Amino acid sequence: MTTEKKVVTMNATDQASRPAINKRLLFNLFKYAVYALLAYNIFLWFQEDFRASAETFGDSVTWRNVVEAYSATIDTAAWVVLLLLFELETAVIPDEKLQGWLKWFMTAIVAICYALITWAFYGYLGKYGMITDIVPFSTADVCSLVGTEWNYVVEMDNYPPIDSVSCLALQGQELFRVSGLEMIGTAASLKTAVGLAIVDIINAATWLIIVVLLQIEVWLQLKELLSGRLMLIAKLTKGFFYTVLFVCAAYWGFNGSFLDFWDAFLWLVAFIFIELNIFQWHEEG
Repeated sequence: MTTEKKVVTMNATDQASRPAINKRLLFNLFKYAVYALLAYNIFLWFQEDFRASAETFGDSVTWRNVVEAYSATIDTAAWVVLLLLFELETAVIPDEKLQGWLKWFMTAIVAICYALITWAFYGYLGKYGMITDIVPFSTADVCSLVGTEWNYVVEMDNYPPIDSVSCLALQGQELFRVSGLEMIGTAASLKTAVGLAIVDIINAATWLIIVVLLQIEVWLQLKELLSGRLMLIAKLTKGFFYTVLFVCAAYWGFNGSFLDFWDAFLWLVAFIFIELNIFQWHEEG
């Protein structure tokens, strides 16, 4: 082959590889943008939890009830760290380097994340217990509660103080009080809050199952035991649980806040990337 032909061939190869490189770059930019948005959601959940805890617990947030007050913040922060660890294991760090002190260090961080996620799940159960522990409430004039410490239930984690507008809307309705708290709500608003609390529990439990399945896949891949048949079984099993998560996201889209829906959507997209990482990792192995 002449020098001129070699140059032409090399140029053609370079030009053919550029679209693939550009697509990979765009894919990674999009993926890490999703991860960054999820990290930012930690701050958004902290703001929401802070407002809700101020209305629910006031100044009495302690280590005993902090997980109920900040369950979404703790949950999201632990999941973001766990997501980044999955990304490192499946797409960044070569298999031969996932050994020794690094593997032990990452395993320890994963264990801490699992503990926090389980703790947050307990917090969701506590919130459900709180919002379902109600007793009938009656007062001659709801507007007499304006300017006091009383709040009313709009939905889960949304308990604003009773003001001159809300008291008129509550006046004449059958009201219930959340036991032990200066908080009231109508049957409809409490039903909405309970529904959202149940979805929180289902969503958290489903994610716990999925992450255990993913961790098993990662372990099998590192041990070179992840066969095509096992991949198929895992794919079908996780497909069912991802469907459950999609239903939860749809429920939040209709009955929850935008942040509920947006956060659920981002997590589904993020774990699609993790699934793609595992698939590519398996193919390369």
